[in-house]
Amino acid sequence: MIDVLVVDDDFRVAEINAKYVGKVPGFRVAARAHSAAQALAAVERGGIDLVLLDHYLPDRTGLHLVHRMREQGHGTDVIMITAASDVTTVQAAMRLGALHYLVKPFTFAALRARLDSYAALRRTVDRVGGHGLTGQEQVDRIFGALRTAAVPPSPGLPSGHSEPTTDLICAVLHRAGHPLSAHEVATKTGLSRSTAQRYLRHLEQAGRLRLSLKYGDTGRPEHRYAWVAP
Repeated sequence: MIDVLVVDDDFRVAEINAKYVGKVPGFRVAARAHSAAQALAAVERGGIDLVLLDHYLPDRTGLHLVHRMREQGHGTDVIMITAASDVTTVQAAMRLGALHYLVKPFTFAALRARLDSYAALRRTVDRVGGHGLTGQEQVDRIFGALRTAAVPPSPGLPSGHSEPTTDLICAVLHRAGHPLSAHEVATKTGLSRSTAQRYLRHLEQAGRLRLSLKYGDTGRPEHRYAWVAP
């Protein structure tokens, strides 16, 4: 089994990412961390093969954490999973040895593709290393193992929607146990109100949520959404 450390400052996002990791054969979540300090402590304890790392952490950036890991001699592999998509951050991640860079929001299929290619890399290195010699052909195999095929959009999700965000909204409504407005969902998930409305509208049309109207003294009625048990 490949032991994974999931690092994200948002507890709910970390939980969703951990569930995704658990769905991929050969991988298991060894620990979760919500800050750079927690993540470094987990790496120092040992037993971590791969870190799924967010860049925006409350105490340090994810890249600063990777730099500290390398300074201290930790060769633990890293896949960045973050909303940071600027070229400077991507280049810095490459120079620090990140094996993949997955931009949020993403689908489960996209994450699985990266994990599968990482598992293929480990198998290739073990197979090539067993012969004791590495020529150009073997080197090409090692680097080629990290290539991932293009991942099609998730069926049933509109363009611009992601599985993790959909799961996050569903989890909030399921835990609430009563109808919530788009504003309340946005507050609980950290999403913008317009993004929350877009996802809620799609989920209601798909039959996963029930829409009700709350009338006040004046103005338009407030749309409220409740979880529909499958």
